Amino acid sequence: MTVVVGLSSLLLLPVFRSVWIPVKAAFLNLLSIGAAFGVITLVFQPGWFGVQPGPVEAFIPVMVFATVFGLSMDYEVFLVSRIHEEWERARDQALAVREGLAATGRVIRAAAAIMIVVFAAFVLSRMLQQFGLGLATAILLDAVVIRCLVVPAALQLLGRHAWWLPAPLARHLPRVTPEPPRAHSKRP
Repeated sequence: MTVVVGLSSLLLLPVFRSVWIPVKAAFLNLLSIGAAFGVITLVFQPGWFGVQPGPVEAFIPVMVFATVFGLSMDYEVFLVSRIHEEWERARDQALAVREGLAATGRVIRAAAAIMIVVFAAFVLSRMLQQFGLGLATAILLDAVVIRCLVVPAALQLLGRHAWWLPAPLARHLPRVTPEPPRAHSKRP
């Protein structure tokens, strides 16, 4: 888990050319995963909602972590890339956060709604109940609360400091963009 979080943070560092964006991303991804673990434990150990009481299956934390961390990071890069584009263009943090969320919020919520329905369907299977509940809970919290409320609020509070990168580190980091350059169309 530490290796995955550390490597993903190191990968985000040159993409966003910021120290705080990877730190925030790692912390908030772990927050949604931790919440999912809490819900799984709360429901399945005492046997709430008519489920058989018992321990959480050993493979559940690893599978939930891997799946949710990947999806959370995808939502993070999608949202923050758009905010970063606007920041680079206007250098106005409030505008960048507002425009970035407006451009990506609906897509993130729609994609999350699809994933929640799919993962919630796993609850109907005896073998996948814990997995389905954990994934559906984590995606719901991650997409609705974390990506659409907490990330914009954190970036707004950080202001221009959200994009801080020490000069010595900036000189050594490659310039990486989260998406390929756009092709310019030539008109005949």
